[in-house]
Amino acid sequence: MKKILFASTLALSLLSCRENKARQAPTVENAVDNAESSVSSSIKKNTRYSGGGNLVYEIYQELIKNNKALQELDTRIENIHKETDTVLSEYDDILGKSETYYNDATALSNSITDSITKKQIEKEIKESSEKYDAKTQSIKDLISKIKANKAALYNEYIVFKIRKTLPEIEKYQNAHPLKTDSLNQFINKQNKLLEELKKLK
Repeated sequence: MKKILFASTLALSLLSCRENKARQAPTVENAVDNAESSVSSSIKKNTRYSGGGNLVYEIYQELIKNNKALQELDTRIENIHKETDTVLSEYDDILGKSETYYNDATALSNSITDSITKKQIEKEIKESSEKYDAKTQSIKDLISKIKANKAALYNEYIVFKIRKTLPEIEKYQNAHPLKTDSLNQFINKQNKLLEELKKLK
């Protein structure tokens, strides 16, 4: 009899654990719920979606959907990053080839067996390298400034996105208040089953 009582209690407990209570729809429209909805639909449409997206970015994308000013800002920042890479690539290529040449020339000079000739060519390589470094120093300084500005733009835009989305997560939290009632009820259910288990022999 005790075994039957235990089995039926356990079965009822498991069934009640599996019940999915319908979540009440939030009364306040917020970008967080919309972002979650967009992500859910994109999971259904795209099986390759990994679900590893950043919620800050997802909420921000919801915010800019109907905001032309934010859309324009996003486009301008994206374009300036692309332009930066384009502008720097030509200079990086030329400076990189020169640096590679001097490294390769120095490596080759190490294979020269005649010590006098080796010292002479190493001197010529060094003089040419130092001359080119002096000639391109102002260019390198400008490139460093452009790279620093690129990093600063990236950092500031991240800060902007976080500050823009913070009110949205707070709105979401207010629209989904957490109450203790259901948790307390479930703890009581667990405790009841624990007590029954302790009494069984």
